[in-house]
Amino acid sequence: MARTRLLLFVLVWLSCVWFGSWALNPNNSTRTFAAISLIDGQRGRIDDYQRLTIDKAQFDSHVYLDKAPGMTLLALPAAAAADRLSTRPPIPDTVWDPAFEHWMTERLRLAVATVSAILTALAAVALYDLALRTTGSASGALFAATAFALGTPVWGWSTTLFGHAPVADLFVIATWVLWRAGEERTGRFAALAGAALGLAVLIEFQAVLAGSVVAVWGAARLRTPRLLGIAAAAGAATLIVPFVAYNMIAFGTPVRLGYQGVVGFAGMNEGLFGLTVPSLAVLSEIIVGLRRGIVWVAPILIVAPFGLWQLGKRQRGMAAMLAVAAIVVLLVNSAYVYWDGGHSTGPRHAIPAIGLLALGFAAFWAQTVYWWERAFALVLLGLSVAINLAIAAANITTPDTYRFPLWDPILKTDWATGTLRTLPSDFLGWSPFAGVALYLILAIPLAVLLVRSQPKGP
Repeated sequence: MARTRLLLFVLVWLSCVWFGSWALNPNNSTRTFAAISLIDGQRGRIDDYQRLTIDKAQFDSHVYLDKAPGMTLLALPAAAAADRLSTRPPIPDTVWDPAFEHWMTERLRLAVATVSAILTALAAVALYDLALRTTGSASGALFAATAFALGTPVWGWSTTLFGHAPVADLFVIATWVLWRAGEERTGRFAALAGAALGLAVLIEFQAVLAGSVVAVWGAARLRTPRLLGIAAAAGAATLIVPFVAYNMIAFGTPVRLGYQGVVGFAGMNEGLFGLTVPSLAVLSEIIVGLRRGIVWVAPILIVAPFGLWQLGKRQRGMAAMLAVAAIVVLLVNSAYVYWDGGHSTGPRHAIPAIGLLALGFAAFWAQTVYWWERAFALVLLGLSVAINLAIAAANITTPDTYRFPLWDPILKTDWATGTLRTLPSDFLGWSPFAGVALYLILAIPLAVLLVRSQPKGP
């Protein structure tokens, strides 16, 4: 089983680092600029880079990151290491500067390899173990882990510094360690659970809403005051210590949210930083709408609710928690003024829900009786992996002017013209299609070994 976990980790990590997003997308660049500023001793001020991003906050006469600081802080080691790899070019007037873009790409790729990709690979392994423990099906566990990491836009968002995939990962990890803590009654699992939930909120503040649902269920499993105290202390430390430290360095005050100073997005002044009331019409668009519907970019999600229903027959509390927390994520997304996420392939703000629904994949597989049920599930998985390979290689942040982004521009334009990002094409001068081909040469044997490493059984 250790071999299975290792192969799964390597396959997922490789898949996430092999493809890339645009380093100067404002969500990527503002986090990178803030990390560079901290390393340079500029206290998080991105004044020198402000003309290169529309995502920024202004306080007094200085410009800062307008996001939760979690991903920036996690990217600090990568940004520091990247400074040793290349000479910094002059800061250009526009984002369309090849030398500066390449310099930024180096930093993004290293941050993805050491943060986003590792979290997604760890979450896939955690989901495998959790699914195996709750369903008893090794094949179902592998089905779930593969579907989560490679059959949904978690893959594409793991090539970025956006917080969506890491939060989905941390929800999976928190659920797994809370399950283990309830089984083994050990403080280390309680501490890891608290840390995972605290880090999720540090990365995306709104994660506190769905994360609270997970935490309440976890508290019921931990029960004893000692374990509850350990989990709470770890969560508070992981969230509060870096948050306060960042604020003291950047602003000289322990509590300040970047969202308070957002520039250029008037909708952030509505409700609570853009959160108003949920909309059923918007929720419908998030799920099945052509422009943002999640089922178009992850058809495998169709089986997740049925799987959670089956899981509820054996683990009612867990299934209820996962369903409620996923619904919270979707409702929060539907209540957000900028619910469509601007440039996005699929509904990016809904991605954390995938981490909560993913255990349903395993439960669905485990309850199948007829061969055609598993054949149907495998067809959905294969289709979903193919779709998300196409998206991860092309563009996880397609412009919001396209009616059905999966077709146009992803397949019709990006793949037809070879507008793809791979490691060999970005850094070795290979053609994008050669880069994709090498990925398949590496990934397919890994996948075969992974399947063959499974123990015989259901």
